[in-house]
Amino acid sequence: MSQTPLGGQPPLTDAEGEQVLHRALWRILPFIFACYVISYLDRTNVGFAAISMNKDLGLTATMFGWAAGLFFFGYFIFEIPSNLLMQRFGARIWIARIMISWGLISMATAFATGPVSFSILRFLLGVAEAGFTPGVYLYFTYWFPGKWRAKATAAFLLGIPTANIIGSPLSGFLLDIHDFMGLKNWQFLLVVEALPAVLLGILCLFVLVDSPAKARWLSTRERTWLTERLAREQREIGAAHGSTLRAALTNPKVFVLAAINFCGIVGSVGIGIWMPQIIKSLGMQNTTVGLVAAIPYILGAVAMTLWARQANLSAHRLPYVAGALGLAACGLVGAALSADPLLRMSCLSVTVASILSFQATFWAIPSSFLTGRAAAGGLALIVSIGNLGGFVGPFAIGLVKDATQSYSGPFYVVASVLALGVVMMLWLGDPSRRAPVKPVGGTGLEPAGRT
Repeated sequence: MSQTPLGGQPPLTDAEGEQVLHRALWRILPFIFACYVISYLDRTNVGFAAISMNKDLGLTATMFGWAAGLFFFGYFIFEIPSNLLMQRFGARIWIARIMISWGLISMATAFATGPVSFSILRFLLGVAEAGFTPGVYLYFTYWFPGKWRAKATAAFLLGIPTANIIGSPLSGFLLDIHDFMGLKNWQFLLVVEALPAVLLGILCLFVLVDSPAKARWLSTRERTWLTERLAREQREIGAAHGSTLRAALTNPKVFVLAAINFCGIVGSVGIGIWMPQIIKSLGMQNTTVGLVAAIPYILGAVAMTLWARQANLSAHRLPYVAGALGLAACGLVGAALSADPLLRMSCLSVTVASILSFQATFWAIPSSFLTGRAAAGGLALIVSIGNLGGFVGPFAIGLVKDATQSYSGPFYVVASVLALGVVMMLWLGDPSRRAPVKPVGGTGLEPAGRT
């Protein structure tokens, strides 16, 4: 902390600085959270659209899985360049660009005419959205040190269940609206749910601030304290682990974490995108499908909050990250063995809740040893390689379902991938091992990072 008075005023005390961080969190997080909810909704709502869209476009289960997964292939290719461009142009402009372009392309997907056009648009949607999630993680490093960054990240990840809790009933409802303004039900769904992305993208230009140094709602003393606090932390991380892009791309831990993230996303996106069709196969109506599909995510929101709280109170993150993946795998095995619809949905709820708990605890690990351009490149690499799981998961489920005419086979395949993630996590150990951190206010969803 600087000891030089500013304009005759003493620098902030640490207690006053904590209040600044609390204010910054509530100034930034709600808007970023809303953006993430819409982004996750736009990438997964094709699962609901597929209930009627697949027949109209002539898509088999394999073709749908392939095309739906192409989003993540486009995301993978442009993830790192997008994050580096955000460093160049600033978060405000670049996140706005991402949201506006993905909203327009998501809307255009409603006018696909067959497998080829649908596949191209899904790929382009991934290209447009590439960089959003790691960009937000990077943006948090510009604003929040240690435990506050972990708190923001974990709360941000609540956008996943929130998107499904809100989006699933909404999507089911929209699917029951036919021929509105000449649009088929799945077209109407895609158009309506894409509009908020464009609107929020425009608002980004007025709401987001690139860094504390540019925040007019902070006083000079507050800006100086926060800038120095962040700079000090980044110097410490950089001295210990390196802060260059090369340091991240040559760090074996980054690649192992990327592979573990891949395994988690195979389960998360694979089950998430196919969930509406899995529930529909149990003989439910569209609106009911939407309501039932929200249940696993309601339970998941509670589970990830409690799981992250416990992980944050422990000096050992490893059992929580590996344990969540293991529970998810067990849930899928149970779903594969269950013929009863209620029991199958219960097992799938365990899987969804466990994967969300994994995500809530996993992301504190890379931010504990990456900073500067190493953070920009390293976080993007972990997300981009992980997002290939978003291609593999839906495609593998569709391929095995076409071959077996059942969802049991796909459940076993995804469970095996999750189990592989457990093995890799146990092999890696815990790079972020640290002393327990007492939660600082909020919901308790605060996985620990560096303090």
